[in-house]
Amino acid sequence: MKADLIATRQAILAGQTHPQAVAHTCLTVAQSTACLHAFRQITPESLLQTAELPGITGQALAGLAVSVKDLFDVQGQTTAAGSVVLQDHPPAKQDAPAVARLRAAGAGFIGRTNMTEFAFSGVGINPHLGTPAAWDALTDHPAGDASAPRIPGGSSSGAAVSVATGAAFIGLGSDTGGSIRIPAALNGIVGFKNTARRVPTQGALPLSSTLDTVCAMTRTVRDTVLAHEILSGRKVPQARKPLSGYRLAVAQSLMQDGMDNGVSRAFERSLQALRTAGAHIQDIPLTELLDIGPMMATGGFSPAESFAWHRDLLAKHADQYDPRVAQRIQRGAQMPAHDYIHLLSARTRWITRMETALQGYDAILSPTTPITGPGLSQVAPGPERDAEFFRVNALLLRNPSAINTLDGCAITLPCHAPGELPVGLMAWHAAMHDDTLLQLALLLEPILQRH
Repeated sequence: MKADLIATRQAILAGQTHPQAVAHTCLTVAQSTACLHAFRQITPESLLQTAELPGITGQALAGLAVSVKDLFDVQGQTTAAGSVVLQDHPPAKQDAPAVARLRAAGAGFIGRTNMTEFAFSGVGINPHLGTPAAWDALTDHPAGDASAPRIPGGSSSGAAVSVATGAAFIGLGSDTGGSIRIPAALNGIVGFKNTARRVPTQGALPLSSTLDTVCAMTRTVRDTVLAHEILSGRKVPQARKPLSGYRLAVAQSLMQDGMDNGVSRAFERSLQALRTAGAHIQDIPLTELLDIGPMMATGGFSPAESFAWHRDLLAKHADQYDPRVAQRIQRGAQMPAHDYIHLLSARTRWITRMETALQGYDAILSPTTPITGPGLSQVAPGPERDAEFFRVNALLLRNPSAINTLDGCAITLPCHAPGELPVGLMAWHAAMHDDTLLQLALLLEPILQRH
């Protein structure tokens, strides 16, 4: 794996390199075939100008490359959210708060990353702008057979590829049902979904006002801690106990259903490695997870809330939408107000039951996704592949979306071996357990890397 942001900044401070040299390297990668379709817009001038600012090396991000999902307002740029519908809209008048916080910390913005149109899919396909192929950051090679590219995961597809290939050190994205953690897992990098209220969502085009979360992907956990501190405007305390001091659990319900061989092998090997290293891991039923399906039977939050935002645009430009995205948004038109209100209260009651079930545990461990990334050709645009697309999409979203429903937090770490397709191990808990998860992840990461 390429050097992370913290190691690169240390090299800059030691005089071993300088921000301009690093910027040129990142731009070379961003403009290479490894990042084909990963960026909607590359901004060399912005990155290089930041790298040359006086005193930039003294800032937390030291002018190093950060990519921004095409969902966020950047002053002077159009926020199109991976669509053609919004591509001619006027540019943003100011930065989104998340972008402003990164800028204030010395981020060098390398460009806007491609995404699933309007963030409505965990697969990462974009029929308008092309789809980037997954890249395995652990081996610095394409994920799987280079002749058969694999899906990058979504909706923050380009953000993940920008980080995995080395074009960016931080990929700013969003997570409504797994849009950070799914592409992180399928590209062999770290993705952290903080508790939603930790980071402002203003200036990010909404998918679901109930579930949307602003967060980021990085190459290592220590970079994730730094990114979260900047985005949330708070410090994460250092860990004060060893791995054996954490009480961990593995959910036996839902999360391990339908695992493919690659995920099953990597997940079981990881649990064994953690136990060998002293982790106390208990299997628990957590049958409350089985209530999610019935609770969401009327459609869930994303279709209803996205339809409210898109209703007028769809009436005028439905033919310009990705048909798969339009289909999911239009489902929201069928949800009566009383079903939506009932869903809000049902979720509140379910969160209370889950928080009770999770008491006494520091984190729950699960596969981030139950499957590895399939080939792009299996789910490429076309009605003859729609059934497979929606099957894969549902599987990819199932595990991570449970944490969004919980209003919780989660981190995914790569746990596959070189030569295997990328697999993520997800540690998660209810709301406001962010610090514990990050402290734990710092301990888990070297163990998973060794095994």
